[in-house]
Amino acid sequence: MTNEEIDAHRAVIRGLYPKRAIGDLTEKKFQHELTDRTLDLYRALIRMKMKKDEHIVCEHHVLRSHFKLTHSVLREPEQENISLFATDSSLFLLKSILMPGKPPSADKDDKFSMKQVPLQSIGSVRVRRQIRIGEMGMGAAIAGFAVVFYSHLSITGPFMVGLGILGILHGLLLPTRWVEVETLEPASEPILIHALRKKSARGMIKFLRKKMRRQ
Repeated sequence: MTNEEIDAHRAVIRGLYPKRAIGDLTEKKFQHELTDRTLDLYRALIRMKMKKDEHIVCEHHVLRSHFKLTHSVLREPEQENISLFATDSSLFLLKSILMPGKPPSADKDDKFSMKQVPLQSIGSVRVRRQIRIGEMGMGAAIAGFAVVFYSHLSITGPFMVGLGILGILHGLLLPTRWVEVETLEPASEPILIHALRKKSARGMIKFLRKKMRRQ
């Protein structure tokens, strides 16, 4: 894989936007093509770091939105793309910030970063849990507001109280779950695996644990 081939992948991605603008690509088709071509770019970058006999075994991709209160509610928020690629001997973590209307480029323009961790240096793969404090707080606020103004909310009062209680219970009984992949390297931050309900996440975790048992 050469730099010219990497630039060719970027050119394909840039070419999708004019096609959407003139109607050659529907929004659904555009999003599908954009995702596939961006992952092609990521795979090409990884192959530049891989050995000749090394292969990608499994992948896991997550998009996380970073909504800011200073943004207009009509403005589409930026998203953080987190991609994990496991090969025969390494785990790759790729991160970038995707801006609305801006083609992904996997370089400094979208704050792209890539980390390579040898599988033999992985020390543990642990599930972590955290109660959804923010969700519980919002539920408590809704329920409290409904109780204070209950006499003025003849119809919506009971509904808001119930909604608030459900929010509290959901945050308490269904905590946020993620996996921390810790390495043996000192002072190295763990790699986080989110969206554990996805099949790709389960496959990634199973593969990493299997590799650990063989070490």
